[in-house]
Amino acid sequence: MTSTQTSETEATAGGLPPAIAEALASGTLQSWWAQQIPDAPMVLSDRGNRTWAEMDSRANQLVRALRSRGVRTGDAIALICSNRPEFLEVVCAAQRSGLRLTPVNWHLTAAEAAYVVDDCEATALVVEDRFVAAAVGSLNPRLVARLSLGDVEGFDDYEAAVSVESSDALPDPSLGSSMMYTSGTTGRPKGVSRPQQPPSGQTSGTGTLVAANPYVPGKDLNLVTGPLYHAAPLVFSFSLPTLMGAGVVLMDGWDAEEALALVARHGVTHTHMVPTMFHRLLSLPQPVRDSYDLSSLRSVWHGAAPCPVPVKQALIEWLGPVVLEYYAATEGVGCVVDSEQWLARPGTVGRPEDEQVRVFDDEGNDAGPGVVGTVYLKAPDEGRFEYHGAPEKTAGAYRDNYFTLGDVGFLDADGWLYLTDRSANLIISGGVNIYPAEVEAVLITHPDVGDVGVIGVPNDEWGEEVKAVVELQPGVEARDGLEAELIRHCREHLASFKVPRSVDFIAQLPRADNGKLYKESLRAQYRAARG
Repeated sequence: MTSTQTSETEATAGGLPPAIAEALASGTLQSWWAQQIPDAPMVLSDRGNRTWAEMDSRANQLVRALRSRGVRTGDAIALICSNRPEFLEVVCAAQRSGLRLTPVNWHLTAAEAAYVVDDCEATALVVEDRFVAAAVGSLNPRLVARLSLGDVEGFDDYEAAVSVESSDALPDPSLGSSMMYTSGTTGRPKGVSRPQQPPSGQTSGTGTLVAANPYVPGKDLNLVTGPLYHAAPLVFSFSLPTLMGAGVVLMDGWDAEEALALVARHGVTHTHMVPTMFHRLLSLPQPVRDSYDLSSLRSVWHGAAPCPVPVKQALIEWLGPVVLEYYAATEGVGCVVDSEQWLARPGTVGRPEDEQVRVFDDEGNDAGPGVVGTVYLKAPDEGRFEYHGAPEKTAGAYRDNYFTLGDVGFLDADGWLYLTDRSANLIISGGVNIYPAEVEAVLITHPDVGDVGVIGVPNDEWGEEVKAVVELQPGVEARDGLEAELIRHCREHLASFKVPRSVDFIAQLPRADNGKLYKESLRAQYRAARG
């Protein structure tokens, strides 16, 4: 890069570099980088590689392929795909053509995937052939463009559709958006919608994340360890690196030693993981860990799930002070903590900027230092998020200009945030959110189940695992094989990661007269039993 180009990528105080902000706001960010670093790697993977120039051309071709099938600016596009270059081609195409992208969790059943595709109002669907069951379930009349990676009945071949189109720059680029889905207490996933980027290209928290996680354009590489359909990998492992001109190395499925091998092979500088991955890395035999050169690593992000203090301490001892933690969600950013700050205050998730995070007690007042309450994050300056098609859920998440994820915790006297429970009911297993209401809604349909409570119990590797506590119908006994039968029942209707790993039977669940289930006491009972 020239000295002029280098200066254009230097971040301004509290924001993005002006040239990048302008390109981002106009939907031409990847094209801008393709002009600066055309031959630098943007994507490296076992399924193929792309330079910045190649990705720019492919994204232009895909936009034209979609438009030729009737997709227009402002439409929605759904994507069911593993971590491969085409996933990111769809992302780049949506970002430059004014489309709203919804990546779909490919672990979902056909019915679950079809619900998301329909609910997000997609007019285009791109699917990988290995997820054909979900694709077939997602065929609805609104879809005017159906492209498949591989042979899928009712879909046009992706490569054939893209390759015939012109790769020239689009004459009318416009900034796209995304709508990720997050489950809710009703048991149905909800899309998290927010306004497009403001004219400045700056979003709440972006400047903070960029400043905490600097990249060298055209040289740095970010290892993508998790599925890109999740918000955290998509943001921290793709959007942030490519925002600043860094490339990505894709993993299609997690393997601890393979992650180390990829870091050593490509000189990976950044990555994003969840605590379960830390646990598996640390569980590798010492000779295996010592056999890979990891000196290129400068940033290892984590969030999405609580990380046990001993695990994080061991990771920092091994890799050095390169571990950064964030408190954030699909809905917004709270704060960031680096290794030195965390080692001085083990367990903290960061020190929020002025009034970025507030903790309210049960009466709605600001909780004092050290007082546990509900954690609220300041709504993004560029506009409040909304839960798609659920105004009552949106209203319930806000208090004035703040919203809550249902987490509880406290701010200490110096303003550092600590979480005492990620959520009253939320189960986080391996960094993945599991909402009990959805599992309960399936179990209660079994004829032998009278009442049910689903909770998370400790798991040394995954953090938590799903347990169902069942009150049987009158006259039904907890016969041999009933636990396995209920688990099979769940597996027929739910994605595998939501299925209970165990089922216990109880004479009566602890419910109040108003029907509320006292889950805290239920969790305490079973967590105590686990020791």
